[in-house]
Amino acid sequence: MNIIVDSIGGDKGPEEIIKGCVDAVNEVDINITIVGREDKIKEELSRYTFSKGSIDILNSEDEITNEDDPALAIRRKKNSSMVMGLKALAEGYGDGFVSTGNTGALLAGGLFIVKRIRGIERAALATVYPTRKGFSLMLDIGANVDCKPEYLEQFAVMGSIYSEKVLGTSSPKVGLANIGVEEGKGNILVREAYDLLKETNIDFYGNVEVRDIPEGVVDVIVCDGFVGNVILKLTEGMAITLFSTLKEEFSKSFKSKIGALMLKPQLKSFKDRFDYREYGGAPLLGLKKPVVKAHGSSDSFAIKNAIRQAKTFIDKDVIKIIENEINILE
Repeated sequence: MNIIVDSIGGDKGPEEIIKGCVDAVNEVDINITIVGREDKIKEELSRYTFSKGSIDILNSEDEITNEDDPALAIRRKKNSSMVMGLKALAEGYGDGFVSTGNTGALLAGGLFIVKRIRGIERAALATVYPTRKGFSLMLDIGANVDCKPEYLEQFAVMGSIYSEKVLGTSSPKVGLANIGVEEGKGNILVREAYDLLKETNIDFYGNVEVRDIPEGVVDVIVCDGFVGNVILKLTEGMAITLFSTLKEEFSKSFKSKIGALMLKPQLKSFKDRFDYREYGGAPLLGLKKPVVKAHGSSDSFAIKNAIRQAKTFIDKDVIKIIENEINILE
């Protein structure tokens, strides 16, 4: 198995991405092709010990930045690490692709270069959402801000498959994000999607109010990309504010500092549950090959986990299972 990793585009530079690749091949039985500036990659790799032949290099001098227009960058920057990596994936030189780069460009490149599974109307970006019970999978989180009911139906099927096969959830419960739990609540989109989801083979829980999502009442949360992105960004903001406020409170007095010291193991455990690095990256579901979007600020630990996630994505043959289920829907 060969996983292609884009070394350009992360906030921490190629060093952390390359180290994550080395850690991955040292822990998991895979090969990796790192795409990026060959001289820089060779320089970094010389610092580490790993099995000879487990890491290859695909030279690329160009970069797609976060300021680039996604669709134009994919068309015009043919020698960028992202485009070259996606082309190598589409042409069969790799089994999966991981990138920390421009999310919009990765979505556009996935659609234009790797292409969608036959029958899939829109690819969806999914993410692991921490909950009191562990985590849920939420999709879409921004790839499709305007959706049709049929899109949400396909998101639900793909999310259920990914949750079971990659995240290891047995018989995942799928919920539709809504403003109320009663059938008939919400706008036209979610009401019509509800009717479609009732007829699928997935374990459809029904509507889920957004306030109940952190409780972990369902394993898969389905919504359009606008709603999903709002939920995700609000949660991130609340988490940052919560941790900052706790830090301020614990720093106010000697007594509170002693209390913080006594609670340090519990506070660390609590913080770790919200650490995106533990969960790898966000899969782009609906494409013909596995593509994983790692967080832009990923360090080597997060990159390693994103690569492990891509490996499981491939091992469990998720693409083929989605193809079969979509044929049933048709």
